[in-house]
Amino acid sequence: MTYMIRTSGLVKRYGKVVALDGLDLEVPKGAVLGLLGPNGAGKTTAVRILTTLLEPDEGKAEVAGLDVQANPHEVREKIGLSGQTAAVDEHLTGFENLDMVGRLYHLGRQRSRQRARELLDRFELDEAADRPAKTYSGGMRRRLDLAAALVAEPEVLFLDEPTTGLDPRSRAQMWETIQVLARGGSTVLLTTQYMEEADVLTDNIVVIDRGRKIAEGTPDKLKGQVGGERIEIVLDSADDLTASHKILLAVCGGEEEVQVDEQTRRVTAAVTGGVPVLRRVLQELGEQEIKAVDIGLRRPTLDDVFLSLTGHVAEEEQETEPGEKSGDEQDKVREKEAVR
Repeated sequence: MTYMIRTSGLVKRYGKVVALDGLDLEVPKGAVLGLLGPNGAGKTTAVRILTTLLEPDEGKAEVAGLDVQANPHEVREKIGLSGQTAAVDEHLTGFENLDMVGRLYHLGRQRSRQRARELLDRFELDEAADRPAKTYSGGMRRRLDLAAALVAEPEVLFLDEPTTGLDPRSRAQMWETIQVLARGGSTVLLTTQYMEEADVLTDNIVVIDRGRKIAEGTPDKLKGQVGGERIEIVLDSADDLTASHKILLAVCGGEEEVQVDEQTRRVTAAVTGGVPVLRRVLQELGEQEIKAVDIGLRRPTLDDVFLSLTGHVAEEEQETEPGEKSGDEQDKVREKEAVR
């Protein structure tokens, strides 16, 4: 099997903060890997090392068969990067931005212009091609940024939270674009805090927390580790929580863990019997005249997986010691200092 991204024992430290703590990754050619973790877990740090923007303290990283430290220039010729904020020149038009990227990759005048037009059409930016990028909406700028990452038709594409802050329509457009790239054989490493996004787009997922890999597998495999189906009841009145708890204990089996959330008036329990068990629960609720706002069988989601693995939801900020920044935040500070 050909691996387009490989890391072994990758470590990055900032004083007492360990941004990456021995990270191992393997991404086969043509696959989409989702790299998940809370803010500060090391996702962006890993991307910056793999795209030659940052050097690791320990370990080895390869992209397209090339060592990122020994061959940084060759690696850059084979990759595309779209970061958390659109890296476009707002004073240039959409066409000029893409044409400039083509020239920087030495595609030549004719090919650069041709590629720019192709991508503007592909990302539905053709009508705005001759407008300055500063007049674009946030979603349009993100699409232009992704188009810029594809100008040189890279073998490996790094997408660092590409849909953060986008409206639902723009996010759906980005999902469709990424799916097209994957079907076309591109190798993609995607970082995201949106679990639904990872579920839809990725072939395999690696979850990291505090710079360490804590889980790996397909979306279905990871969801299977949390458990099977569960019955979920949202009650009209909190007064019925105790009675509903007893019903689920009786129907689903006393050994099953039944969870009660008083704030949301929600009662859940893992089940193995599926629909027949749900019918029994509905019958018991009806006999006791307990009114439910919502009830149904639910499969575990990646949000459930994330909560189970890390103890918090994906959007929460990771805690750091007083006065310290997370590893990802310190990366940004160091890069700004380097530019100065």
